[in-house]
Amino acid sequence: MFYNVLELDELVDNKENLFDRNVLLERGESSLSVIGLKKHEVLDSHISVCDACAYVYEGEAEFHFNAEKFVVKKGQIIMFEKEKEHKVLALKDTKFLLIKI
Repeated sequence: MFYNVLELDELVDNKENLFDRNVLLERGESSLSVIGLKKHEVLDSHISVCDACAYVYEGEAEFHFNAEKFVVKKGQIIMFEKEKEHKVLALKDTKFLLIKI
């Protein structure tokens, strides 16, 4: 994986699957993953053990944190703290990088 050029579009397939995840790098609790979600697919409520950010590079998704909702579009990034319950709803076929630090 190191010293390699990767094509983001080829790392997950949300055309055939409702959800696809590819972990590119993992060190303890920290990781770099690519997530693909089909339109209207939901990642149910969960809690991250690390601070994290999601960079949407294709599509559009809602990130829900308790009563707050954020729409994140292609080219945008959202950052959030560890131990905050959240869920994700894909408004379109969506792909994003998930970085946990």
